[in-house]
Amino acid sequence: MSNLILKNLPNIYRHSLRTTSRLTIRAYRGVATKMTTEIDKDELKKRLTPIQWHVTQEKGTERPFTGTYNKFYERGTYTCVVCDQELFSSETKYDSGCGWPAFNEVLDQGRVKLTKDTTHDMVRTEVTCSTCGSHLGHVFNDGPKPTRKRFCINSASISFHAAGDKKKSDS
Repeated sequence: MSNLILKNLPNIYRHSLRTTSRLTIRAYRGVATKMTTEIDKDELKKRLTPIQWHVTQEKGTERPFTGTYNKFYERGTYTCVVCDQELFSSETKYDSGCGWPAFNEVLDQGRVKLTKDTTHDMVRTEVTCSTCGSHLGHVFNDGPKPTRKRFCINSASISFHAAGDKKKSDS
């Protein structure tokens, strides 16, 4: 594996790359954009807050109306808190009244994985990051036109990058 790729990956992936052969990079444009990986859980647990860990790694849900990004409407991009993959644009964010950040579209369908979720005696569609597999939230078919989608996402699973700013604000 090229040292250039290793250098541009977050530390959490470098360790996994050296110790396992499970990291497969399908596309590379400065950073790895599509991969499957086994994450160093110990390092990740140190980096994430307890609520971020619970939501992203244990498929938890933050309490409604408590998340940083529920009533947050600055212009920019929302990324996965674990791997920093860009997921949602502020242009598709809206107030659904559900208590969690809601988006009617992802930046690209390949950036999330949708899976049937039958936990808690419900049938829902779970949304996970396609790069690292972290739990983000759920998607419902009761959103606004034109998509009719409501991606109901936990603030703890995303970070915000302001438009035109290279810095990010973690939840």
